[in-house]
Order: sequence, then C-alpha cells, then structure tokens
Amino acid sequence: MKKNRILVIGGTGKTGRKVAERLSAQEQIVRIGSRNQSPAFDWKDSSTWDAALEGMDQVYITFQPDLAVPGALEAIEELTKKAKHAGIGKLVLLSGKGEKEAELCEQVIIHSGLDHTIVRASWFNQNFSESFFLDPIVAGHVALPKAEALVPYVDTDDIADVVTVALTQPGHNGKIYELTGPELLKFEEVVDRIAKATGRELQFTPITLSAYIKMLEEYQVPSDYIWLINYLFSEVLDKKSNAVVTNDIEKVLGRKPKDFTTYVNETAASSVWNTPVGDLQSAG
Repeated sequence: MKKNRILVIGGTGKTGRKVAERLSAQEQIVRIGSRNQSPAFDWKDSSTWDAALEGMDQVYITFQPDLAVPGALEAIEELTKKAKHAGIGKLVLLSGKGEKEAELCEQVIIHSGLDHTIVRASWFNQNFSESFFLDPIVAGHVALPKAEALVPYVDTDDIADVVTVALTQPGHNGKIYELTGPELLKFEEVVDRIAKATGRELQFTPITLSAYIKMLEEYQVPSDYIWLINYLFSEVLDKKSNAVVTNDIEKVLGRKPKDFTTYVNETAASSVWNTPVGDLQSAG
C-alpha cells in the first residue's frame, strides 16, 4: 500500500481521532489538524491553514460544529483554494445527511478539480455518549422534541472505516456515500436500550422544540450549538428522506454496519453513562 501524507482536520474529534488511529496503524503519515498541534489548524483563523496543508497529499475534512452553520460554506471555499495551491491530491469531506447547507459545501469540493469522496453521515451513535445527549442520560431524565422522528443512527467506527478506505484504496474518487446504521429508532427506544444495558431507570419526556431551546439557553449552551440543534430538529430530523436505511457501509466495507444495541453494550461497559454529572469532561 502506498504511503500518503494525510492531514486529518478535527483529528481529536469523534471521527477524526479514529481515522487518524486507523491511518497510523497502516503506517500512513498522519498530521493532526487541531488548534493544539504544531503546526496548528484553527477553523476560526485561516492564517493557520497553509502551514497545516504544506507537504500533505490528502485531507480529511470535518468542520466544527457542522457544515450547516453560517460561515461554513465560506470556510470550505477558502480551504479548498488553499488545498489546490498546496498541491493536495484528494479531499474526503464528512457531510451531514439531509442538510441543504452541507450539500452546498459538498458542491465546492465536487467542483474543485481535485479527487474527492463525500461521506454523508446520519446522526452518530456517539451523540449519546460523547456529545449533547450525554448529560441528560447521566442525570436520568432525557427530554427531547420530535419524539416520533425515526433516525438511522450510525457508529463513528463505521464512519472512520469508510473514510480510511476512501483515503487509502482506489475506486472511491467522485463517490458520495450516505452512511446509516441498520435500523430506525425513536428517541424513547434509544433511551430504553441504554437503560437496559446500564441497569438504570431512565425517563424520557417528549417536549416542544421551543421548550428544548429555552432549556439549552438556561444551561448556557454556546449559541452556535443552539443554532445547530434548532436547525437539525426543525429542518432535518423529521424529513422522510432521512428516515431511510442505506447499504453504503456494506458496499464499501463488505460487512454490515454496527447496530445500536452493540454500540450501547460496548459503551455501557465503559461506565460513561454512570458518571456523576459534575465529573463529566468535554468530549471535544
């Protein structure tokens, strides 16, 4: 296998760290794109991007907090120009399934003239263990809007495996992969499975979106995350087109995606859902 020099933007995040681990295990040359690395990469400071791109062959792009947020399109446009100037050969973009704004960012990559693969992912399993749904689960009471929405949650292990293949194996240039798990679940079903795996009593309460947003504001959640959550719940979550299971993971990897129960059992063994709220650390 040819060794490539690969910049993993967001290389300490949910998918980026796993992609970096897999690439390193294959003895690829990996540079982590993060504010705390040297050279640093900071999405909010484009002057850091040239040094991070210099000498790289490929880039895995994850945008924080999401490609749907205001300013993401302009950032992707500028990064793509800098990548071309730096002689980057291939871009792999992590995108969101069913997000119109994210699809505009995809078009920038698609029309860049560079080799590329687009990876559209459904909501992550890990949103319940490494992100904004974790604290309510630990507290024992999950209150969410859109209770009837069906979501094909996908595991970040599967996303990382697909991204790694797209970066290291031929046959994936120009492809758009839509990644989902193998089943559709409602929030109450998710909470019930976590309760069974942990042996805890967890309560689920359906609430309105406005009440949920107000609750997030009271907890002083950052405004860009509140904007994103409002967008995802109001524009994305209950679209019928998103309540669809695909076979793209099996197509790329030759195996079935990880199911939610397997994820829950693996995660319950780590005791993350039993940690006192005051001891929670940021997933990053």
